[in-house]
Amino acid sequence: MISEHAALIYTMVLVSASDRDMTDSELKVIGTNVTSLPCFRGFDAAELPGITEDCAQLLDKEDGLGRALDLIRAALPTKLRETAYALACDVAVADGRVGQEELRMLEMVRHRLDVDRLTAAAIERGAKARACA
Repeated sequence: MISEHAALIYTMVLVSASDRDMTDSELKVIGTNVTSLPCFRGFDAAELPGITEDCAQLLDKEDGLGRALDLIRAALPTKLRETAYALACDVAVADGRVGQEELRMLEMVRHRLDVDRLTAAAIERGAKARACA
């Protein structure tokens, strides 16, 4: 089991790592989210590198993606699932382009977290508008 904060971070890392290239802009968005958003209140930002590394190591294992998604779902209460999807979308648009791998990862996250399509579309549009993309 992982914490709610770790689950939110894992979600962002999954999207960033989906194309095998965690860009500086994606990492900056993750860091900014962790240090500034209310959903991370009480989280020690010094833990971010370790949680990110734990997620990356899990992804390197057999069925690591499925296991990571299961951990995220188990750790997040329903009220934070849309938040997790919004954070994932912010990371996806961080570098100004959203590739097929990131789109597929967002779809997997959306399904695993039971974010309905209409809500997801609104979240995606908001992320795109914030990124000025």
